[in-house]
Amino acid sequence: MKKQIISIAMLICMAFGVFAQEQFAILSPDEKLKLSLSIGDEVSYTLSHESDVLIAPSALSLTLGSGESWGKKAKILRSKTQRKTESIPSPFSKSATVTDDYNELSISFKGDWGLEFRMYNDGVAYRFVSRKKQAFTVQSEETAIRFPENFQTYTPYVRNYNENDNHFESQFHNSFENTYTHSPLSDLNPKRLIFLPMLIEAENGKKICFTEVNLEAYPGMYLKKNASNANELNAVYAPYPASTEQGGHNMLQRRVTKREDFIAKAAGQREFPWRVAIVSTEDKQLAVNDMTYRLASPSRVSDLSWVKPGKVAWEWWNDWNLYGVDFKTGVNNDTYKYYIDFASKNGIEYVILDEGWAVNKQADLMQVVPQINLKELVDYGKARNVGIILWAGYWAFDRDMENVCKHYSEMDVKGFKVDFMDRDDQEMVDFIYRASETAAKYKLMLDFHGMYKPSGLQRTYPNVLNFEGVHGLEQLKWSSAEVDMVTYDVTIPFIRMISGQMDYTQGAMRNATKGNYRPVNSEPMSQGTRCRQLGLYVVLESPLNMLCDNPSNYMDEPESLNFIAKIPTVWDESVPLNGKVAEYVAIARRTGSDWYVGGLTNWTARDMEIDLSFLPEGNYTMTLFKDGINANRAARDYAKETRSVRSGEKLKLHLAPGGGFAAKLEKR
Repeated sequence: MKKQIISIAMLICMAFGVFAQEQFAILSPDEKLKLSLSIGDEVSYTLSHESDVLIAPSALSLTLGSGESWGKKAKILRSKTQRKTESIPSPFSKSATVTDDYNELSISFKGDWGLEFRMYNDGVAYRFVSRKKQAFTVQSEETAIRFPENFQTYTPYVRNYNENDNHFESQFHNSFENTYTHSPLSDLNPKRLIFLPMLIEAENGKKICFTEVNLEAYPGMYLKKNASNANELNAVYAPYPASTEQGGHNMLQRRVTKREDFIAKAAGQREFPWRVAIVSTEDKQLAVNDMTYRLASPSRVSDLSWVKPGKVAWEWWNDWNLYGVDFKTGVNNDTYKYYIDFASKNGIEYVILDEGWAVNKQADLMQVVPQINLKELVDYGKARNVGIILWAGYWAFDRDMENVCKHYSEMDVKGFKVDFMDRDDQEMVDFIYRASETAAKYKLMLDFHGMYKPSGLQRTYPNVLNFEGVHGLEQLKWSSAEVDMVTYDVTIPFIRMISGQMDYTQGAMRNATKGNYRPVNSEPMSQGTRCRQLGLYVVLESPLNMLCDNPSNYMDEPESLNFIAKIPTVWDESVPLNGKVAEYVAIARRTGSDWYVGGLTNWTARDMEIDLSFLPEGNYTMTLFKDGINANRAARDYAKETRSVRSGEKLKLHLAPGGGFAAKLEKR
């Protein structure tokens, strides 16, 4: 322990006074990562991995509404170190258990506050802690991240940028969806907010991914480039709303009309969110990183027996577009009964009623349109082992939450997809926790759409199975060919997926090569090959996983449908096989004794070798979907084969431009 966590006191005499400057160093369990902490006039830290400096000296502080500053001329009362290792159950994630292994340094300061640091082999996290007995406000939290060089970045900018908005107000209202800008730090726009997670390319192939965990009773953190220092990023937070009014999409939102001069209200004693820097030496490590889960608060739901992940037949993306039926399709009971029958026949656990089942622009979930008889649909689905999930605008859900949850739970609705929050100030974060708790009380699962990135809520409230905060397949209903979803698909496993599961909504049966894609709202298509769509079900984490296309299209593609309908949505084990950010990825996942392997490439055709050494010894039957010989011309072209393989065998595959593959391996 003495070798891993060291404290050295140093006195620096100044001409106009004497102030203690104390140095701490904390190492990761494998002793490769080192955090150097300096405490005196300011609190600053440096992060290095072996001989490489990843983060140059960077200051941190928190300013209260009273003017008190935590981090300026800080006076240490005591410090404590400990090593901790434990196994955490992870029932609805990428693995059945998560190992939490870290060195911790806790420092208490005069003024009833403290700092906690946790050093892992794959990164570092720190947070402020309040021991005050009285409530207070947080004026600001100052976070500087300085880099030793002009590193390259993968930057997710907020989309709705207004260059005349000097206070970022227009950017604080956003859906947290965008592709990544690959550029050096020096080229970043200091007037544009960056939402998390964000990835930095450091020396010797190392990557640093920044995010936050345990975002509770506090606003989300954005980053922006420092206008006067090309190699520095600074934190920005939305101030607390002073007033809001109903508005936004179909009058389903609350839009902030005025803000306070502070960012958060704090109820005395509390722990603030973790500030996290995840470090990898190989890109593929990021694709299965679980630090968000490790740092999150434990589950507050004692009984999880009613939480049932699964697949969802979804109608909105495909615009309720059935064919070969004898009724008018749309938001009506005939259409939804058809979706239920389809789901039941194929073992799909749920059907969602997306926007349209409640009266438009009323923000009242008790007003159901006359074309829908919800009780009849719920009973019809129940008789066929298919649960019903309802879409809800956030304000409609919030304004009558207790009554809505009680009413629809008693009807045996299984959960809600809550949409259009489009903010992460403290008021909205408070709503997310209140909704999660209330839904759990009534045994309702949640899918938070129109949502900021997950930050550990999936562990604290495991009934929350999905989050959007991702530039998902819905974008291809309206996006021009300039939007490169294929490159995005091989970027998010290393960045956005670090924060948690995502409602990306794959499964398109209309597939387009680079030159053939075009936006079609009512009959949308994907960019890339059919096998890419199948591979996404393995690569992306989504415990409540959508089938985005319509039953008619799926029934015309029975082999693809059979694979999608039967694939698990939660896993016992996940193994990264190959990966390079924005180029390619391959992941193996296990449930029971069965393994699934999925891989994707960018627009570059690629020969990929998959080493099957992750398999336990023995013979396996492999069912493989791979890009067809003409998939570069007709993206729907694929080949299916079934054959025997053994552990340690090398599987050689050719991926078409925008291609992918998916395989199931069953122990014989």
